[in-house]
Amino acid sequence: MRGEALALIELRSLARGLRCLDALVKKAPVEVLEANLVEPGKHLLLFAGGVAEVDEAFREAVSVGGEDVVDRMILFDAHPALLQGLRGVEDIRTADEMDCLGVVEIDTVARALSCCDRSLKNADVTLAGLRVAGGLGGRAYYVVFGAQHDVEAALEIAEGRRELIPRPHDEMIPWLLRPAPFSVGGA
Repeated sequence: MRGEALALIELRSLARGLRCLDALVKKAPVEVLEANLVEPGKHLLLFAGGVAEVDEAFREAVSVGGEDVVDRMILFDAHPALLQGLRGVEDIRTADEMDCLGVVEIDTVARALSCCDRSLKNADVTLAGLRVAGGLGGRAYYVVFGAQHDVEAALEIAEGRRELIPRPHDEMIPWLLRPAPFSVGGA
């Protein structure tokens, strides 16, 4: 049995992004995970749901987006931990519980989500969390942990900048997935 599908569409226009959002939710019942601005001045649509529904909504939004679509991706069987991470669920533990960390930073949100999905499916690692929000200049990153050889395998699969952090220190852990600097009231 297949899991949920995940789709992303990035557009160069906020106005066209909002029109695409309206079109995709009218076309099929999907869960919109994010519909917001990302740097540099792009609009990101991220949604999940059943395979057929996400595919139908994705095709409609891409069609409506036309030449304003600058990036897109669809995962027909997204890893459940990736979907949970996008819903804000994080798995932060003490340094003693995390033998080794792997941090992957990628220059586009679509590639970061695809790499994260592959890392989770092909290596025995746990997703600590991921960031695809503003304040990252259009980039995204994710953090996995596990036994060092498993984290190394997850990093090998990934693209972009990759850092291995064996035996992380407890004082470093709270900084792993900290919100963007200077946010007020946790927003």
